Amino acid sequence: QVQLVESGGGLVQTGGSLRLSCAASERTFSSYAMAWFRQAPGKEREFVAGITESGLSTYYADSVKGRFTISRDNAKNTVYLQLNSVKPEDTAVYYCATGGLFSTSRSGQRYWGQGTQVTVSS
Repeated sequence: QVQLVESGGGLVQTGGSLRLSCAASERTFSSYAMAWFRQAPGKEREFVAGITESGLSTYYADSVKGRFTISRDNAKNTVYLQLNSVKPEDTAVYYCATGGLFSTSRSGQRYWGQGTQVTVSS
């Protein structure tokens, strides 16, 4: 089973930056598309960003376009989410996930990390 472990969450002020990391245990990580989701209290878990296995194509939710950047380092079995110009509405638990093929849906994901909390102060 693929294990995904997120890190890098924390408290950040509005307008600040944060980088989240997701380390995968799977040695065939390079063949998996990856995605980041987030879930705020009382809300559904929503798609944030995705990246194909090659890293050549990326996709973002409209709410984060121009502010967040997803990237990957297949040599390190790690996917990143760079959060810039953060807003209070970015506050959520952030999860990395994979379903093999690229998907923006929750049902398209087979493996999930435990999540890391991001809190943006006003």
